[in-house]
Amino acid sequence: MAKTKILIVDDDNNIAELISLYLTKECYDTQIVNDGEEALEAFEQYNPNMILLDLMLPGIDGYQVCREVRTKSNVPIIMLSAKGEIFDKVLGLELGADDYIMKPFDTKELVARVKAVLRRYQPIKTTTTVPTPAAKCVEYPDLTINLSNYSVIYNGKQVDMPPKELELLYFLAASPNQVFTREQLLDHIWGYEYIGDTRTVDVHVKRLREKIKDHDAWQIATVWGIGYKFEVK
Repeated sequence: MAKTKILIVDDDNNIAELISLYLTKECYDTQIVNDGEEALEAFEQYNPNMILLDLMLPGIDGYQVCREVRTKSNVPIIMLSAKGEIFDKVLGLELGADDYIMKPFDTKELVARVKAVLRRYQPIKTTTTVPTPAAKCVEYPDLTINLSNYSVIYNGKQVDMPPKELELLYFLAASPNQVFTREQLLDHIWGYEYIGDTRTVDVHVKRLREKIKDHDAWQIATVWGIGYKFEVK
C-alpha cells in the first residue's frame, strides 16, 4: 500500500528536518521545501495527502500558498506559526486550513494532530463480505447531506467542502431546530484531540454560509449568546 505523502513547507530547514524525522518514523513519506514558490510547484508534482505549512515564508507567504492550493484542492492543511494572535489563527482557518499549531510545538502533539486530521479525510472502506451500513443522510428542499460518502448536493450541484465543514453541517441538519452551544459543537466535531477555542466554530459556520445560502424552507441560524441551529421553517 502506498505511503501517505506529507509536504513540509518551512524556511527553517532544521525544524523541517525534525518534523520529517518524526513523520518518517510513523511510516509517512515526506518532502521538504523552503519557500512558497517551491511549495506550489511541489504541490503539483508531489501530489501530497497533507501539507504542513509555515506562515512566515520568503517570497510567497503561507497564507497565499493556502489560498492558491484551496482553489484547486481540499487536501488537508495544517498551518505552523510563531504568531499566536487570534486574528492570525482565524485568518488561517478562514482561508481553508484544517488546523493551526503554534511554534514551538511538541513533536508528539504535531504527529497526533497530523493523524487526527488525516483520519477525517480517509475514504470509507467497503468490502464484498460485509453489508454496507445504512446511509447517514439528511434531506431538505434543494439540500442533501450524505455523511456516508461525504457529499453535499445543493440546488442540484455537488458542493466541495472539507470534512469538518460537512460534519458540522450534517450534525446541525440532523437535529433540526435544536440549539447547540459553540462548546457542544466544538466537542462533537473536533473532539478531545483538538486544542482550540470556540471561534473555530464561528469560522466554519461562516464558510458554510458562503457555500450554502439561506433557503425559504431552512437556514443555519445564529442563536445570539448561545450558538447555532439548523432552523426549519
